[in-house]
Parts: sequence; C-alpha cells; structure tokens
Amino acid sequence: MTTIDTFEQSLADLPAAVDRVSSDGFDEALERCLERPAVGVSLPFRDLSLTDQPVETDPSPSALSVARTGVTPVGPAVAEYGSVVIPSGVDGAEQVSLYPDIHVGVLAASDIVDSLAEAVGELSEGIADGLTSAVFATGPSGTADMGSVVYGAHGPESVRVIVLEDR
Repeated sequence: MTTIDTFEQSLADLPAAVDRVSSDGFDEALERCLERPAVGVSLPFRDLSLTDQPVETDPSPSALSVARTGVTPVGPAVAEYGSVVIPSGVDGAEQVSLYPDIHVGVLAASDIVDSLAEAVGELSEGIADGLTSAVFATGPSGTADMGSVVYGAHGPESVRVIVLEDR
C-alpha cells in the first residue's frame, strides 16, 4: 500500500473524508466541500486560489464566528494516523481551521509522510525559520466525556482533506 493509500485509509477510519484530485479538479472538489459562509487563508500552490470561490480570505473576527467552513493549507500529513499539520502564522490558519464547523485542508500528495517522526523532522526546518507552533489534527474534534462521542465540541465537527496528486 502506498503512503497516500495509507493516509486515505486512516481518514476513512475516522469520521473524515478525503478527495484525491489533480489541480484541474480542485475547484470542483472544493465546491463539494463548502457550506456557506466560508472563510479561508491563501493557498501556497501556484495557479490555485480561493479568490474564484465563495471564500472570504481575509476574514474579520465576526466573519470567522459565523463561518460554516474554513479552508486552509495543511502539511505535512501523517499517513499512519490520518493527521494533518496546521502551522501557525500571521494568516490565521489555526483559527480558520478550528472555529468553523467544517475544516477543509488542502494538501500536496508529496507532503504526506509515513510517520509522526517524519512529520516532526519536516517541521524542524520551519522551526529553524521561525515557526512557533503547529496543530496536529486527526479528524474532527470529539469528546466522550458524557457517554457517546460528540463531534465539534472543541473544534470542527467535520473534516475534509483535498489531496492534490500533481504537486
């Protein structure tokens, strides 16, 4: 099984979903994931943008508080757990990934690694360049404090990952 197949299977074991698409299929895949209103941060992929989508890319706190969907770049991703990394930054990716009910992470297939150790190794370069924090997210936020699992208690209740296979 390939690393991307393992990642996809790990997400299937969670209440999360993944779409594997080429850059040409990105707009259509994103449209399937969006519930409006939507907020997001700029994507680091040349020729892909949220500006043609109904996504506010410089959201105010009030826009963030009413958003149903948040779209962020993520990576690296950990295949064995289905986890994605949301690095901190001035763009507000952490907040955009955590406050809305739905988080859509956009990821290059080449940024999927096999293990947590590999992901931490990749983050070390960012730390050397000033990265101060990152969130490792594995599926939607869930708690079972009062019995059965409830999703969305401390973060998104639904997670979608769009994997760009040609990056």
